[in-house]
Amino acid sequence: MCSARAPTQRARKAHMKQTANARFAIKSWDEKPYSEGPDLPKLTRASIIKTYTGDIEGQSQVEYLMMYRSDGSATFVGLERVVGRLAGKAGSFVLQRTGLFEAGQAKESYSIIPGSATGDLHGLQGEGTSAVGHGMEHPFVLNYELAEAAAQ
Repeated sequence: MCSARAPTQRARKAHMKQTANARFAIKSWDEKPYSEGPDLPKLTRASIIKTYTGDIEGQSQVEYLMMYRSDGSATFVGLERVVGRLAGKAGSFVLQRTGLFEAGQAKESYSIIPGSATGDLHGLQGEGTSAVGHGMEHPFVLNYELAEAAAQ
């Protein structure tokens, strides 16, 4: 009975949910329209460079596609590659982001795309949500799981 329980305990430990608390600073934001016209919502593409500090340390590049309404609100989708360290482990991962900007606040949800993590972060899974206003530096929280190598 004891030997049957050991692998189960090890498996549980390998997939514990953790939380990374970080901050990101926007280093550059280059946004250009790619489709607009009279009585049409404006479509833009934005390329953003960010740096992360805290439990996530590194740099990222995001590509957002946005649709602006006449009232100034916008819906956006994006892909962000983060390269650096998460909880001291080196590698990279890609976030899929979706959100809405209205009343001066961007509300979004994001998740790590399965199979996108590299290096010591291989197998990383996670997600989060945020609501941030204007500014160049913001909090970032990622709820994640990282499978650890089984004990030998």
